[in-house]
Amino acid sequence: MKMAKMGMKAKTLLIPASLLIPESLLVSNSLGLQHCADWLVMRMAAALRLTCAALLCLTLLGLSFSPAALAQNAPEVGLDSLVIVTATGSHTFSVEVMRTDEERAKGLMFRRFMPKDRGMLFDFKREDNVAMWMKNTYLPLDMVFISRAGIVVNVAQNTEPLSERIIPSGAPTYAVLEVNAGTAKAIGLKSGDRVQHSLFAK
Repeated sequence: MKMAKMGMKAKTLLIPASLLIPESLLVSNSLGLQHCADWLVMRMAAALRLTCAALLCLTLLGLSFSPAALAQNAPEVGLDSLVIVTATGSHTFSVEVMRTDEERAKGLMFRRFMPKDRGMLFDFKREDNVAMWMKNTYLPLDMVFISRAGIVVNVAQNTEPLSERIIPSGAPTYAVLEVNAGTAKAIGLKSGDRVQHSLFAK
């Protein structure tokens, strides 16, 4: 904002140029002091509106570039797309894939939240009878046991958080998908349904 100086004895007062009363108003006898006051009030109101608009813009910009907003709009890095095909249709999830012993051992331990369209896929590298548990896992889960061909062979629904009870696959399994508890029921998932992911043979 451009500023103008007005001398006042020993002090200098800075007044926005937009609020300076034009000389034509000061010397015009026809307008009078009331007109000058009205003009000044209008100019101050206009300056206030501009200031509020500027503050609103800065606030909106701050929200747009806040860490939370950036995280929300960021692309899903490190997630694979997985589709479960049931009698109710095709259901797409974004999944983390656990491929190493260390990753499979940790799984979803200690996590307190997972979006409803997310999941974790455990790649066991070979088809065999496997077992899972819920040690240090705070989220109730549905566990989907899947064959090498991508066929669901068993579903363990609503597993108990923090439990060390062994949950067997019940059939040779190549991978296990963990999703939020209630998902299997919501999409009508059952043994014999198909899971589409690059992990499984086509």
